[in-house]
Amino acid sequence: MTPEREERILKVLDKRQAGITVVLENVFDPHNISAVMRTCDAVGVQEIYVLNTRIPRHKKWGAKSSSSAANWLTVHQFTDAGECFARLRSNYDRIFTTHLDSEAVGLYDIDLTQRVALVFGNEHAGVSEEIRALSDGNFIIPQVGIIKSLNISVACAVSLYEAFRQKHAVGHYDQRSLPEGQYRKLAKEWSRGML
Repeated sequence: MTPEREERILKVLDKRQAGITVVLENVFDPHNISAVMRTCDAVGVQEIYVLNTRIPRHKKWGAKSSSSAANWLTVHQFTDAGECFARLRSNYDRIFTTHLDSEAVGLYDIDLTQRVALVFGNEHAGVSEEIRALSDGNFIIPQVGIIKSLNISVACAVSLYEAFRQKHAVGHYDQRSLPEGQYRKLAKEWSRGML
């Protein structure tokens, strides 16, 4: 491995954020998942959770929309909501879903500097009632148009860039966030990849 390649890998890993993740519940279109992965990579989210309780487990992602982002992320797939949320609870302090209801708070009113998981739902039905019951609260992205929803990949991008803004403002990107063991493991795996 060239010194330039190693430097690039370590620079990216130094910015990866252990304190935020995305959960996609029954998202049908693999291109939407891939677009979310691309945003996760862009803002330093390392881990993503794909929960399929009502649709078959995904075998591949939409390569064109991801620009190979899946190669640089840790993707956890679950078919059981309880197992997925047990894992989330062991790694994150708060779990927020995106769901329009009277108790939902605005995205810009959530403290995204804490250890959080953001759950985005199916293209048609949104986040299920079961998953909302397992979460700590709902948030909405403020909008003033007639249509009160965004494409899932767009909603995720808006949310993650707000998290990026908050985390950057308090210095989270100025220090290494990944645990040492995970950092070394990824550095080794990535050095064999196509970066």
